Amino acid sequence: MKARFNYYTASPDTMKAMFNTQAVIDATGLDKRLIALVELRASQINGCAFCMHMHAAQARKLGEDNARIDTVAGWRDTDWFSEREQAALGWTEYLTRLSQGGDGDAAYAALAEHFSEKERSDLSYVIGVINMWNRFSVGFQTHPE
Repeated sequence: MKARFNYYTASPDTMKAMFNTQAVIDATGLDKRLIALVELRASQINGCAFCMHMHAAQARKLGEDNARIDTVAGWRDTDWFSEREQAALGWTEYLTRLSQGGDGDAAYAALAEHFSEKERSDLSYVIGVINMWNRFSVGFQTHPE
């Protein structure tokens, strides 16, 4: 399947702003492997093959275990994820599926138990950014090579 068009060349100023979000994410101090898992999970929910491929590869490059990468969608059914990671993944699912409802209070309570206010804000930023990228990639049919 061919991409609808190259949004990188069509709107370079917008793309520059989107790429600058990575510097903000890098400066949060959040664990890079946690960020990769969160980005992978949001991308799975959104059906973004390009981003799933990219963030799984990124997680592997950061030393993440293949079994955890392969089962991140089923994180509730394994004991391979720490309580902190589970809280982050639960929050990711809640923010990514806003229109589907869900128990935001429970997701937030778990998040607040394991993350400072700054970390909660930063993690929510990461989730918002990956959802934005997913929408560009899915909408314009960007696929892994």
